[in-house]
Amino acid sequence: MNVNDFDFHLPEELIAQTPLENRASSRLMVLDKTNKKISHKHFYDLKSYLKKGDCLVLNDTRVLPARLFGQKSDTGGKVEILLLKEEGQDTWETLVKPAKRIKLGTEITFGDGRLKAVCTGESDHGGRSLKFLYSGIFYELLDELGQMPLPPYIKEQLEEKDRYQTVYAVHQGSAAAPTAGLHFTTDMIEEIKAIGVHVTFITLHVGLGTFRPVSVENVLEHDMHAEFYQITKGTSELLNKVKESGGRIITVGTTSTRTLETVANKFEGKFQEDSGWTSIFIYPGYEFQAIDGLITNFHLPKSTLIMLVSALASREFVLEAYNEAVEEKYRFFSFGDAMLIL
Repeated sequence: MNVNDFDFHLPEELIAQTPLENRASSRLMVLDKTNKKISHKHFYDLKSYLKKGDCLVLNDTRVLPARLFGQKSDTGGKVEILLLKEEGQDTWETLVKPAKRIKLGTEITFGDGRLKAVCTGESDHGGRSLKFLYSGIFYELLDELGQMPLPPYIKEQLEEKDRYQTVYAVHQGSAAAPTAGLHFTTDMIEEIKAIGVHVTFITLHVGLGTFRPVSVENVLEHDMHAEFYQITKGTSELLNKVKESGGRIITVGTTSTRTLETVANKFEGKFQEDSGWTSIFIYPGYEFQAIDGLITNFHLPKSTLIMLVSALASREFVLEAYNEAVEEKYRFFSFGDAMLIL
């Protein structure tokens, strides 16, 4: 299976640079994977495709304002830091630019000096381990000093930080938003519940590997990044009941999908309370054990995310849908439009 099998032409002007004023007003392409039919709707039409007894599964991770701008304490040289993962107490795996200036023992100061960091380790491709020194509460300082780590294809500044968070974001830890969930409003979730649809949450902290291109020709040789996930006892029991009663499990986003499939694979098709690291790689040929439907955004060409979607709805049908989305001028990627696969 060649990575070029998942390529498509995308005009740059279709890459959404800013979110729509109304989250739910984005367009919604609906794919009927059984009959190979495509419909064009809006996201606020979603509830007409849901039935009493179905269950929506959303990822309640919260994006850290993980991009920090500081200066070397000795020379004043400017430094950009991106927090990736907490390695230990106040120690983080980070990406640093320009990395060649940051050696073991280098100190970096942020803002008025209430937050500092010392380099405690070096790795490839600009990776650095930083030990943070501060007075007060780290996440409050980060919220004050940090910026949202928007994907590299978004060139415009985000005016409101919360527009790169879902309305149900709770658990701090992501380097990127679970973007399929950005379309939901609180009112819309309540309307969905009112028709008898269950709404439940898992947590998967999205890493920057989600933007990492597939650098090998043979898809099977790609190394997936690992991400931390958690599913509670209450959610797992609800999902088992939904399955047993014939309801559909519809995941919001590839992150929720990867979490449920990881757990179902681990426990022979059932759901249990669980947490850990997943590097599950879903591509055509994969047999889904957990989900019946998926809400997702439009993804990058040749990405692991379009491979996951192709595993659910077939590569040929997904590429047909993507080409139609280009013709119909859908908005692509993080702040773009959505797709529902049933």
